[in-house]
Amino acid sequence: MSWLVFTYSLPSKSSSSPRVTLWRRLRRIGAIALSGVQVLPEQEDCLESFQWLAQEVQQAKGEALIMRVEWFEGVSDQDIINRFRQARQEDYAGLETKLVELESALTDMDETGDGPEGGTASQRTSIRDALEKLYKHHAEIRQIDFFDCPEQERIMARLKQLTQSLLPQRPAVNIIPQAIEQYRHVQWVTRPQPHVDRLACIWLIRRFIHPEAVIRYAKTAKDREISFDMNQGEFRHQGNLCTFEVMVKSFGLEDSGLQTIAEIVHEIDLRDGLYLHPQIAGVDALLRGWLLAGFSNAALEAHGIALFEGLYADCLQKASKADTQSDLQTRSTQKP
Repeated sequence: MSWLVFTYSLPSKSSSSPRVTLWRRLRRIGAIALSGVQVLPEQEDCLESFQWLAQEVQQAKGEALIMRVEWFEGVSDQDIINRFRQARQEDYAGLETKLVELESALTDMDETGDGPEGGTASQRTSIRDALEKLYKHHAEIRQIDFFDCPEQERIMARLKQLTQSLLPQRPAVNIIPQAIEQYRHVQWVTRPQPHVDRLACIWLIRRFIHPEAVIRYAKTAKDREISFDMNQGEFRHQGNLCTFEVMVKSFGLEDSGLQTIAEIVHEIDLRDGLYLHPQIAGVDALLRGWLLAGFSNAALEAHGIALFEGLYADCLQKASKADTQSDLQTRSTQKP
């Protein structure tokens, strides 16, 4: 495989500040040191990161050089990959230390009778704020985890488990299965000025049911129209599920990418603290910005479809990497 190599020099009389800043930036973008140079895998985003750093070096009156390297003498690609994984394993280990501390704090609350259902609001808020920071930290590490350390999914599973332990048990909702074929050529209707739940449903309809589906915006439905996210109709909030979750379950479309999107939509729509994802704040701000900008129904629909299509593609890519890593681990354990 190919690698990107970054090397630089700063004026000998320059202060230590630019050097420290560059060192921190190199760590933040996930570069590793190899024989006096900095290395990243050859990817478009990695090249862009090195290009920005080169500009900073030049602004500090220094010199920088970016190269593409096919191989290193005496060092195999696997050796370099292992170094990247070791660096990320150390990052995940630091995150896990904080996670253990938070788990202990929750256990102490339980043992003193002040668990998540009976503790004070400030106690629950404190733990939740700390947990949200861990999710963001995990997302930052994952962004530079170029070779998918096994710790990535293991730590995420523990984060989700801790999230669930903070919440009271909720009754299961019985969703009646629906056949997609029966909805290929129906006319849909939903309320005007669609926000997160309705936009996600619109994307789902056009993505999985019919790309040219007719969707009307109105406060009431006409005869034979299929309404969604309205006061009445089969596709609306049920129990603690938002309409998008109901539609996903109804049509049996529960792949890992849709599950992540459903959790993001649920939290933005219901704000019950059930899910924590680093994308939530950004998606929420973007959607609110569209409403504040006075976008028309058509513009909201078009932008919403693009947003959720991109989000889905990203979720599928991450799920595919996780599946590949899991398969590799399984094969390695099966070797004689």
